[in-house]
Amino acid sequence: MLTKKKKIIVLVAMLVLLVITGSLNIILNNSTEETSSNLNTDYSSSSFFTTCRTDRTATRNESMDYYKQILNSETASQEAKDNAEAQINNLIEAISIEYSLEGLIKAKGFGEALVNYSSTYINVIIQSAELTDMEVAQIVDIIQSGTDNRDIDYIKIVPIE
Repeated sequence: MLTKKKKIIVLVAMLVLLVITGSLNIILNNSTEETSSNLNTDYSSSSFFTTCRTDRTATRNESMDYYKQILNSETASQEAKDNAEAQINNLIEAISIEYSLEGLIKAKGFGEALVNYSSTYINVIIQSAELTDMEVAQIVDIIQSGTDNRDIDYIKIVPIE
């Protein structure tokens, strides 16, 4: 049986633990709120473009490594090696076209631009609150002249702030 003194000690210990838990909860919640508010304030369109470019480069590097492994493999068939070489050439062409188009778009006075090119579509993300019809026409003209007159149905232009 617990004596009265032991009961008081247990109750005080539980009360102290409750106060510590409550204090930690308040401190951690405030810390989390400050961190998320800092994330929201620090996040800008320029970091969006940087993040997208970094992700795109990492993905392409992984693809290149994969295709190079096939090319260097002694067990891969000649057909697989030819396909890997074609895919590497396609990636190099896409990278070249994207950099070229991004540079041309920026040269026309637009802010940041991110171009994703594939054989079936072209996505263009422009740093702008909104685009006028004239600006969209300029971007389409740049893309069509840089990609052998790609049909406008396969071009998507998205402005972001």
